[in-house]
Amino acid sequence: MTLTAVFQKFPEGYAAFVEELPGANTQGATLEEARVNLTEAAELILESNRFVSERSLAGQDVIREPFALPAL
Repeated sequence: MTLTAVFQKFPEGYAAFVEELPGANTQGATLEEARVNLTEAAELILESNRFVSERSLAGQDVIREPFALPAL
């Protein structure tokens, strides 16, 4: 699955977000910095979501398995 990064130019640099991943947004002085920062923001959102999910399900009988989405 490929996600969509959106970059918007401002006088101070670039704002960036991932369309399919709410909360994954950042900024950078250059386009390259915004790209690097967006990768980190997306990783942190996914890590945080996993932590919250694992914590809310602690002690419950659940099944966890890999899940891959086909390309849209």
